[in-house]
Amino acid sequence: MSYRRFFDCSVSERLLYTLFILLISTGYLFAMALIYINVGSEDGKPGLTVKDITIKYYGNRSGSRLEQALTGIMKANRTNDEYLTIAEWIHNGAPESGYEKKIKPILDSRCVACHSAGSGFNIPPLTSYKEVLPLVAVDTGESIGALVRVSHIHLFGLSIIFYLLGRIFILTEIPVWLKRLAVIIPFAAIAADIGSWWFTKFSPHFFAYTVIVSGALMGLSFAFQALLCLYQMWFVKAGFDRNYVGGEYVERRKEG
Repeated sequence: MSYRRFFDCSVSERLLYTLFILLISTGYLFAMALIYINVGSEDGKPGLTVKDITIKYYGNRSGSRLEQALTGIMKANRTNDEYLTIAEWIHNGAPESGYEKKIKPILDSRCVACHSAGSGFNIPPLTSYKEVLPLVAVDTGESIGALVRVSHIHLFGLSIIFYLLGRIFILTEIPVWLKRLAVIIPFAAIAADIGSWWFTKFSPHFFAYTVIVSGALMGLSFAFQALLCLYQMWFVKAGFDRNYVGGEYVERRKEG
């Protein structure tokens, strides 16, 4: 039984593989940047930490999302008196009458420029009482509906990406045990990563760490496969081993 390797591929085929790897690698880097920007700011401080992951999925149950934003990432955009007014209103039950009299003027002057449907930003609008009300409830993190949506998108998308990359990766010349391990690891990491979102939603103390570890493992697996493919495609010739006789392979290794 024979198996194809990169030295069996035409230049056109290798160009196709190379361009695919370069483009999905660029997309992967942008995805990492998006995670760093969106999730890394959950605690109001720069950098992606376990606390950011916990707040993202479990929430910060010591206060409402609006309070957390005003004491964290949006702290510079309000005065202390404005924050105390909003916090007092929230702790008094967030009545609509108090919103119209005290809260709406603050939000209109400080927040609505960005927090509105017409701003183009993917952030909650704050132009009406109905829009503000969900943000003054205790923050329980991502909703079940949101988790279902992002889980199915990531499961489909990441599985397809690593399947296609894996189909190219199996053309590499490395020990068969290492190749099989490298193919399995990213799929196990995907399952652990997305599964840990759900576990963190209900029990954050351990599984928030699993989200970071599995995400890092996924990224390392991607980098290993992509870089090794590019290297062997263009810089490594046919391997010389006991199967390489008389200038050609007389029997290919029986490995997958």
